[in-house]
Amino acid sequence: MPNCPMCQSEYTYEDRGLFVCPECGHEWSESDAAEEGLVVKDSNGNQLQEGDSVTVIKDLKVKGASGAIKQGTKVKNIRLVEGDHNIDCKVDGFGPMKLKSEFVKKL
Repeated sequence: MPNCPMCQSEYTYEDRGLFVCPECGHEWSESDAAEEGLVVKDSNGNQLQEGDSVTVIKDLKVKGASGAIKQGTKVKNIRLVEGDHNIDCKVDGFGPMKLKSEFVKKL
Protein backbone atom coordinates (compact mmCIF):
# COMPACT_ATOMS: atom_id res chain seq x y z
CA MET A 1 0.00 0.00 0.00
CA PRO A 2 1.28 3.52 -0.77
CA ASN A 3 1.79 6.07 1.98
CA CYS A 4 -0.76 8.88 2.26
CA PRO A 5 0.21 11.79 -0.05
CA MET A 6 -1.13 14.33 2.46
CA CYS A 7 0.38 13.22 5.80
CA GLN A 8 2.75 10.39 4.71
CA SER A 9 1.01 7.90 7.04
CA GLU A 10 1.88 4.28 6.36
CA TYR A 11 -1.45 2.98 7.72
CA THR A 12 -3.47 3.38 4.52
CA TYR A 13 -6.03 0.84 3.33
CA GLU A 14 -8.11 0.23 0.22
CA ASP A 15 -11.89 0.66 0.18
CA ARG A 16 -14.04 0.33 -2.98
CA GLY A 17 -11.22 1.20 -5.36
CA LEU A 18 -9.93 4.16 -3.31
CA PHE A 19 -7.03 4.39 -0.91
CA VAL A 20 -7.99 5.82 2.50
CA CYS A 21 -5.82 7.31 5.25
CA PRO A 22 -7.25 6.67 8.74
CA GLU A 23 -5.09 9.41 10.29
CA CYS A 24 -6.08 12.43 8.16
CA GLY A 25 -9.12 11.06 6.30
CA HIS A 26 -7.68 11.73 2.82
CA GLU A 27 -9.04 9.54 -0.01
CA TRP A 28 -7.38 9.08 -3.42
CA SER A 29 -7.37 6.71 -6.36
CA GLU A 30 -4.38 4.84 -7.75
CA SER A 31 -4.37 7.06 -10.86
CA ASP A 32 -4.22 10.19 -8.65
CA ALA A 33 -1.12 8.84 -6.89
CA ALA A 34 0.63 8.14 -10.21
CA GLU A 35 -0.05 11.68 -11.50
CA GLU A 36 1.22 13.49 -8.40
CA GLY A 37 4.83 12.28 -8.49
CA LEU A 38 7.14 14.04 -6.01
CA VAL A 39 5.20 16.26 -3.59
CA VAL A 40 7.25 18.62 -1.41
CA LYS A 41 5.62 21.05 1.03
CA ASP A 42 7.13 23.97 2.92
CA SER A 43 6.77 24.68 6.65
CA ASN A 44 3.30 26.20 6.10
CA GLY A 45 2.00 23.29 4.01
CA ASN A 46 2.28 25.08 0.64
CA GLN A 47 3.33 22.81 -2.22
CA LEU A 48 6.71 23.70 -3.71
CA GLN A 49 7.52 23.53 -7.44
CA GLU A 50 10.76 23.48 -9.42
CA GLY A 51 12.12 27.03 -9.80
CA ASP A 52 10.27 28.51 -6.80
CA SER A 53 11.88 31.03 -4.46
CA VAL A 54 11.86 30.32 -0.73
CA THR A 55 12.95 31.99 2.52
CA VAL A 56 14.77 30.23 5.35
CA ILE A 57 12.65 30.40 8.55
CA LYS A 58 15.39 29.74 11.14
CA ASP A 59 19.17 29.91 11.44
CA LEU A 60 20.69 26.73 9.97
CA LYS A 61 24.13 25.53 11.03
CA VAL A 62 26.30 24.33 8.16
CA LYS A 63 28.92 21.64 8.78
CA GLY A 64 32.38 22.79 7.73
CA ALA A 65 31.40 26.46 7.51
CA SER A 66 32.29 29.20 9.96
CA GLY A 67 28.79 30.70 9.96
CA ALA A 68 25.18 29.70 9.62
CA ILE A 69 22.52 30.38 7.03
CA LYS A 70 20.57 33.17 8.69
CA GLN A 71 16.81 33.38 9.09
CA GLY A 72 15.26 35.37 6.24
CA THR A 73 17.85 34.32 3.64
CA LYS A 74 16.18 34.16 0.23
CA VAL A 75 16.93 31.21 -2.03
CA LYS A 76 15.94 31.40 -5.70
CA ASN A 77 15.39 28.73 -8.35
CA ILE A 78 15.14 25.62 -6.17
CA ARG A 79 15.16 22.05 -7.50
CA LEU A 80 13.18 19.27 -5.82
CA VAL A 81 14.86 15.91 -5.17
CA GLU A 82 14.02 12.66 -3.36
CA GLY A 83 15.37 12.11 0.14
CA ASP A 84 15.54 13.69 3.58
CA HIS A 85 17.05 16.95 2.29
CA ASN A 86 14.58 17.42 -0.55
CA ILE A 87 15.56 20.88 -1.85
CA ASP A 88 18.67 21.32 -3.96
CA CYS A 89 19.75 24.97 -4.38
CA LYS A 90 22.52 27.55 -4.32
CA VAL A 91 22.69 29.82 -1.27
CA ASP A 92 24.52 33.14 -1.68
CA GLY A 93 27.75 33.05 0.34
CA PHE A 94 27.61 29.26 0.83
CA GLY A 95 27.32 27.74 -2.66
CA PRO A 96 25.47 24.52 -3.57
CA MET A 97 23.35 23.26 -0.68
CA LYS A 98 20.66 20.72 0.17
CA LEU A 99 17.90 21.94 2.50
CA LYS A 100 14.98 20.31 4.25
CA SER A 101 11.62 21.71 3.15
CA GLU A 102 10.46 22.00 6.77
CA PHE A 103 12.91 24.90 7.31
CA VAL A 104 11.74 27.08 4.41
CA LYS A 105 8.61 28.93 3.35
CA LYS A 106 7.49 29.79 -0.15
CA LEU A 107 7.66 33.40 -1.30
